[in-house]
Parts: sequence; C-alpha cells; structure tokens
Amino acid sequence: MKFRELTEEEYRSFWENHPLKSFLSAPEISKLREELNWKTNYVGVEENNKIVAATMLLSHLRHFKKYEFYSPRGYLIDFHNKDLVDFFTNELKKYIKEKNGYILRIDPYLIYKERDINGDIVEGGVDNSSVVNNLLSLGFKQVPKGHTEQVSWMFSLDLEGKDEETILKEMKSSTRNKIRKIEKSGINVKELTYDELDRFQAIMEETSERKNFTNRKLSYYQGMYKLFHDKNEIKFFITELNLKNYIDNLKNDVQERVDKINSLSDAKYNDGAKKNLTNEIESISKRISDAENIIKEKNTDTIALSSSMFMLIKPEIIYLYSGNYEEYLKFDSQYLIQWELIKYGIKNGFKKHNFYGIPEDINTHPKDYGIYEFKRGFNGYVEELIGEYELPITWHYSLLKLIHKIKK
Repeated sequence: MKFRELTEEEYRSFWENHPLKSFLSAPEISKLREELNWKTNYVGVEENNKIVAATMLLSHLRHFKKYEFYSPRGYLIDFHNKDLVDFFTNELKKYIKEKNGYILRIDPYLIYKERDINGDIVEGGVDNSSVVNNLLSLGFKQVPKGHTEQVSWMFSLDLEGKDEETILKEMKSSTRNKIRKIEKSGINVKELTYDELDRFQAIMEETSERKNFTNRKLSYYQGMYKLFHDKNEIKFFITELNLKNYIDNLKNDVQERVDKINSLSDAKYNDGAKKNLTNEIESISKRISDAENIIKEKNTDTIALSSSMFMLIKPEIIYLYSGNYEEYLKFDSQYLIQWELIKYGIKNGFKKHNFYGIPEDINTHPKDYGIYEFKRGFNGYVEELIGEYELPITWHYSLLKLIHKIKK
C-alpha cells in the first residue's frame, strides 16, 4: 500500500463511486471553505495501481500557528478493513504533522447501529461498533453528543422499488390527508433561480429569529447554488398561495355544503348531518375571512409561505434547510414540498429521501421532538451515524483543550 497526495480529479472520480459519499465530502465544499481561508488537500491510499481509500483534508490556521485539519464526512474507505484503516490513519498523522497540524477531525457518513421508525435498535441489524472501537484504539477521541459539527441523527425514507401510490399508502394517515388537502388548496411549489434566493433567505431569517438559531448568510446560499446548480445537484423552493384563487375554491366548498343541506329533507334523522355541514361552512367561512384580511393587510394577491433547500446527489435527496413564516404555518405547506421532492426522487432514480437532522436520542422526547414527528409521518426509519472524532497529532491538542476548559 502506498499513501500519496491526489489530484482533485482523482479524488472526485473516487468520490463519485464510493458508497459513503456525501455532498459534504464533495470537492465543491472545499471551494466554500477556501473563501473562509481554509486550505484543501486530497490524499489517499493506492494499492496495485488502484485508489482504495481517499479523503478531502481541509485545514485552517488556529492557535500557536498550528493548523486544524478536518475531513468532512471522511474517510472514504472500507472501515471494516482494519489494516487499511490503520495504515491510512497512521500515514495521515505523519502527513498532518509535516503540515504543521495539531488535530484531525472526522465524521464518517457511516451508520452506527440500525434503527427502526421509533429509533429502537433493530435486532440483528447493521452494527458498526467494531469500527468505533477501532477508531478509539487508533487514538481518536469521540466528540460528545450535541457538540458535533454535522448532524449525527437523521430520518430517511427508502424510495427504491416503490411508486407514488405505495409511498402514500405507507404514510401516516394524517400526513397523507394533509397532502391531499394541500394539493386541493391551490398552494404552488416554486423553484427559485439564483436571483430569487433573497426570498429564500428572508423566510430563513424570520424562522431563525423565532426558533433561535443562527441563519446562514445569503452569500452561503448563493455560493452553494453556483457550485451545485449546473449539475442539478441543488434546488431551492418556496411555496406560494394565490389568495384570490384560494378564496374562490373555498367559496365553491361552501356552496357544495349548502347544496347538500338543501338536498336533505326536514326529517329528524338528518339533523346531525345538517349540523355537521353547518359547522363546516362556518369553519370554511372563517378561512375565507382570514384570506381576505391578508389581502387587505399585505396589499397582494399572492403570498410566500415557506422555503426549503435540497441537495440532490445520488443515491439520495437530502432535505437540508427549511423555514416558514409563522403566520402561515396553518397552511402546512412543508408537507407539499416534501411530497413533490419524494415524487421527483422516484421519477429520477434516487434510492432514498433523506429528511436529514432530527434530535438525538428521540425516544427520550428531547427538545424539538416535533421535527422528528413531522418527518416520521412520511414513514421511514431513524439513522444514527457513528459521530465525530478527534485525533490528537501534537501536544498542542491537550494544551488547547485545557485552555478551553479553563475558559469555560
């Protein structure tokens, strides 16, 4: 086996065909980091003139003029090949030390233990505990839960071998009913162009203030668009509602119920049906009044409701970011965006729709449990990755840890 630097083209070719590839380990991500003063190196292992392992190494100058090295979603390697993992890690340690680095961080795109829709471990399922144990034996230290840079818990839905009808049938009935209701409401899913990304940003900004998280700058979304859009590997959406059409549809719904009431005789046994229809008319009339008030307040016929950003790198579609205007949450438009992308995935040969991050240890009902409940409604399963690990390269690692502990 031979450890060597790789060209970007060599790395990309290996990445394209590797089962552990992720958008985060794509060469395009290094371009974003380079704008923030990160440097990029590609390294790998060659055996019999064939690359058998590789990783993208990003490095950034930190304290004491030492470099932090980070391999996003790395390595791309067969983690069950202990000899290969050991060789690659030991060579990386020497390489990083020569590059004046003090730490290597990795967060492999590898499942830890297979789990079901409830987050419970599947008996006899995938178990990569041996991989974790080997990393620890090599000197890696596991980053505590809640302190990882990338998500460690996800929720996914398999698409391979399924059609739209099957996916709908397997959904939670409440989710399926919401999708059907929203489709009839006239809400439109619009894909945004580069020049329209400020609309996406505006919704994300409102959501971040409400949910107390840090939103990305517009330049980040624009940068991702430039890097991935030409290859159709990224899409930004907003949902819109034409209020006049919406009101017209609701008025038709009212008239249908009025006609039903008029068709019923005055017999006592129809009293219950009439009462239910009357209640429905009152509810629909309230929605009409609310929509008319929005037109007056906003002075517009069409409103934006929500936004979403997806990465589309086979074999999976990843639901990466989303936001909603709080006043329009009642329209549940995020259900429609998910359904449109699930249909897109089926039609275009994607194997998985990855709803991405959910709270850790969901069976303890943590904060933001509702995020998991929303995604769970589409059916699927929980995925727990093996997490993030730090490999000390020089004594500066321990010193910096001590300094951070004292400051904390």
